[in-house]
Amino acid sequence: MVAGHISLDLYPRLLGPATLEPGRLVVVGPATISTGGVVANTGVALHRLGVRVRLVGKVGSDLFGRAVLDALASRDSELASDMIVSPGDVTSYTIVINPPGVDRSFLHCPGANQSFSAQDVRDELLAGVRLFHFGYPPLMREMYAAGGAQLRRMFQRVHSAGPATSLDLCALDPESEAGHVPWERVLSRALPFVDIFAPSIGELLFILDRPAHAQLEAGAELSAVVDRQRLAELGDVVLGMGAAVAAIKLGDQGLYLRTARDTARISAFCDRIGLAADAWLGREVLAPCFAARSVAGTTGSGDCTIGGLLAALLRGEDPAGAATSAAAVGACSVEGVDPASAIPPWPDVAARIAHGWPRLHVDIDLGHDVTVERDHVGTLMLLP
Repeated sequence: MVAGHISLDLYPRLLGPATLEPGRLVVVGPATISTGGVVANTGVALHRLGVRVRLVGKVGSDLFGRAVLDALASRDSELASDMIVSPGDVTSYTIVINPPGVDRSFLHCPGANQSFSAQDVRDELLAGVRLFHFGYPPLMREMYAAGGAQLRRMFQRVHSAGPATSLDLCALDPESEAGHVPWERVLSRALPFVDIFAPSIGELLFILDRPAHAQLEAGAELSAVVDRQRLAELGDVVLGMGAAVAAIKLGDQGLYLRTARDTARISAFCDRIGLAADAWLGREVLAPCFAARSVAGTTGSGDCTIGGLLAALLRGEDPAGAATSAAAVGACSVEGVDPASAIPPWPDVAARIAHGWPRLHVDIDLGHDVTVERDHVGTLMLLP
């Protein structure tokens, strides 16, 4: 099950740099319209990879809401069957500003996501679910209000029902209400019931290291802000809050995994999803990105990367294999304008990896106090 934030995303095709100024008309090309948010991005990625998935998000009974439901149903009628239509809410939408050669920006209306609560994840929907993934609580007021009480309540209830659990974040606007929430406290309450915590490095630094986050916002390269030691420290903070696995998205530097050294915690996680606990105990992996044929759009690629990771867990892969799979799905994602349309079925992704799909260079300093191994597809395995 993938639950949480969903929206309708509009991607106007920009013909060049787009500067919005009072009184100025900017001519653009045709717009691509797709579903967005974690429910659509990660959920549809899993569906395209061949995973049976249940989607639980909330839309309004308006034109955008009907467009979201129609878009999901056009892929598979079952994908829209558990979505919630809330007549009193408007559907969330995002206008994605993605000029050529410039980092993207967004105009976003949270809409019905603001009223999504723990009660919207109904117990009967959890029947048969092996893995529960939730995303974007910073854009869902009910989930971060009162110190994240509902976020904790939801994960505690889902965890007690038996599935493995996973949580993703999204970029935070420092000037918004959510930007002033004590997220470290919110996470410390929820993560004991979260097996996999999967933020981006920017999101994690916003919460744990504002000066480093400010450097990234000012344009610093990631390699100038973090190294292997700093990644390990950030991962240890996450694990110390209670998660079994920290999966940190590093943009074009790849995916970093760090797993708990607590045998009981790892065993409990692995038992839920059928993984070999000894393979997941105390591991550290960095999987470089795969080289895309061309980059059509990067919006939602992190969500699809996590979709690749979750699909790998359901197949029973070890940390190196799971990180490799995640990076591969993320690379497929950027080859399409919208997040999931360029992701093929998993056998096609696996064949591409097996045929020597080239990887991008990692600029992050990995240090000299660790042994760095490479598997047959170039995944870096950092062994303390």
